[in-house]
Amino acid sequence: MNLVRAELERLSARRFVQLMVVLLALAFAVTAATTLAGSHKPSADELSSARAQATEARQSLETTFQQCLARRNGTLPPSDTEEYFPADCSEIDPIRQERLPIAADFLPGVFSFAEQARPLLYFLIAFLVLFGFLVGASYIGADLNSGGVVNLLLWRPRRMTVLGTKLGTLLGTVLALAVAASLVYLATFWVIGQTAGLAGRLSGDFWRSLAAVHGRGLVLVLLASAVGFGIATLGRHTSAALGALAAYAVVWELGARLVLTIVDAPRPDQLMLSSYIGAWLNGGARFYDHRVCAGSNGYDTYCDGAYTLAGAPALVVLLVLTGGLTAAAFAVFRRRDLI
Repeated sequence: MNLVRAELERLSARRFVQLMVVLLALAFAVTAATTLAGSHKPSADELSSARAQATEARQSLETTFQQCLARRNGTLPPSDTEEYFPADCSEIDPIRQERLPIAADFLPGVFSFAEQARPLLYFLIAFLVLFGFLVGASYIGADLNSGGVVNLLLWRPRRMTVLGTKLGTLLGTVLALAVAASLVYLATFWVIGQTAGLAGRLSGDFWRSLAAVHGRGLVLVLLASAVGFGIATLGRHTSAALGALAAYAVVWELGARLVLTIVDAPRPDQLMLSSYIGAWLNGGARFYDHRVCAGSNGYDTYCDGAYTLAGAPALVVLLVLTGGLTAAAFAVFRRRDLI
């Protein structure tokens, strides 16, 4: 009997995996139903009013920017000098803004696929990351705890081959499920946008950006699956992975972050795994270090305490962590007494 096929059957037959798939489908159905129930197709009058409000909002941004420039040049009328402006007018330059007001911003109760697709995809990726971690941990943890691995080794007495096949089967299955789920998920909300909301501006840049987020999200799902698999292998139980996840979240992400803030440590976000996850998923992330601007006086001294964490270095950190855990799991499994 083929080892890969046997592992596929074992993985698909696990009740926990089946439960997680049901929960995934349920979360998807609830999100889609809630979106559909809370949206409607905007009328011509609603669209006209929203476009007018968006135009007015963009003009207001431009007016504020010009007033800021006038204040810096000393030509602002006295009646307007009490209004607050940043020291660096480029901060409010409409051209440099990440996005400008659009009609969809002024259409309450109307789902816009172009505006909501990315947040919805983030939600799905977060669920799939948790799904991969839990399935990866339970898949190997239950077999090690119940003696299933020992029985398998009696049939195929090659430890590295058996463990490698288990990991490969896990990653392949999770990847196939994640791709299928995300495509169905996005297609459903695209239909909702077309029939009960707004499609929005679906340009080539939009689809490329969404595809990039999707691809980076799939990488995170695979890494989370491998991490769960590795920790459970090291601990010989599913609960080892769950305990490690809970301990890290409470002790380091919450506790250590609080302590680092209290002692005023420089750039504490660089020490948090969540920062690297966010940086990779978004292609980069900006953080703020208030220590840089500690000597700034008032609003007339411009200080930029922001620093950037790029996506590529963040991926390297995640790969090193995952690779280290996986390598340790294989090394321990090779020498461990399984009985």
